[in-house]
Amino acid sequence: MKAGARNLITDVAGLRVGNAEDLHLRSGVTVLSADRPFTAAVHVMGGAPGTRETDLLAPDKLVEGVDALVLSGGSAFGLDAASGVAGALRAQGRGFRVGDHCVPIVPGAILFDLMNGGDKGWEVNPYGALGRKALAASGEAFAIGSAGAGYGAMTGTLKGGLGSASAVLENGMTVGALVAVNALGSATVGDGAAFWAAPWEIGDEFGGLGAAQVYPGAEEPKPMKRMGEATTIAIVATDAALTKAQALRMATAAHDGMARALVPSHTPLDGDLVFAAATGARALTDPVADSFALCHAAACCLARAIARAVYAATPLPGDRQPCWSSRFGGRS
Repeated sequence: MKAGARNLITDVAGLRVGNAEDLHLRSGVTVLSADRPFTAAVHVMGGAPGTRETDLLAPDKLVEGVDALVLSGGSAFGLDAASGVAGALRAQGRGFRVGDHCVPIVPGAILFDLMNGGDKGWEVNPYGALGRKALAASGEAFAIGSAGAGYGAMTGTLKGGLGSASAVLENGMTVGALVAVNALGSATVGDGAAFWAAPWEIGDEFGGLGAAQVYPGAEEPKPMKRMGEATTIAIVATDAALTKAQALRMATAAHDGMARALVPSHTPLDGDLVFAAATGARALTDPVADSFALCHAAACCLARAIARAVYAATPLPGDRQPCWSSRFGGRS
């Protein structure tokens, strides 16, 4: 496989991503949308998730397509970002039709960034407005690193961020990943600069440092954050035509990429979650072989996107953790 033209999830044709941040809040929102509803699914592996409208993504539920997916900071308060997105989509006439009404379907997930030093003493929840702003900013190009839902993110050792990556498969299908990395675990090996995700790097997308020489295999990691302060939330997407059940399998497989890139992953203190999105532009020619390839690519893309999120993070005044670039001498 090779990276797409942008090496972003928007290499999946028809998808758009928008970010919105608030410097004083030290938090933000990222929205994935498309020109028309798309198939979606979700799989949760962490022990402390925060979600909205994820039950309807199950294969046996009525609604077949969603209008947008939202990743947000703000812990439970950040769930209001999806309300802002839904309101803006309704004004555009988007949504599931019920009589004379349209109800936009906007599942979302949040991460905990309330302890990152930002001003969280608001009187009016700011996340609805950030959701609307992120949707309005949607396009094929978007920032990664300290942006959107990853604006105030931290990991166990280094500043987190927003990451994305893509892959074009031999069968012509495209897969992409989008992730806000706020993990309990670490994206880098030990005290060094090398990323756990190095074996899946394409080119030098996160430094081209290669794999670490020594791995602390016998180490028993201790949580660097307190209970409830972590979570990595992600979306993997493809242009393939998938059922909700097939999309669920892709989301499930993509968690392998999270485990490759963050150590430890899926802890009781994280809310690790992966959405899957499928635009349906390309029919599966071989359901078994194509599904196999898509699931593998989704895991690889997510691992790469996680490393890119940490690699691309930039410093802000008052940071409580160093950026990868600050600690290891800048990006190559």
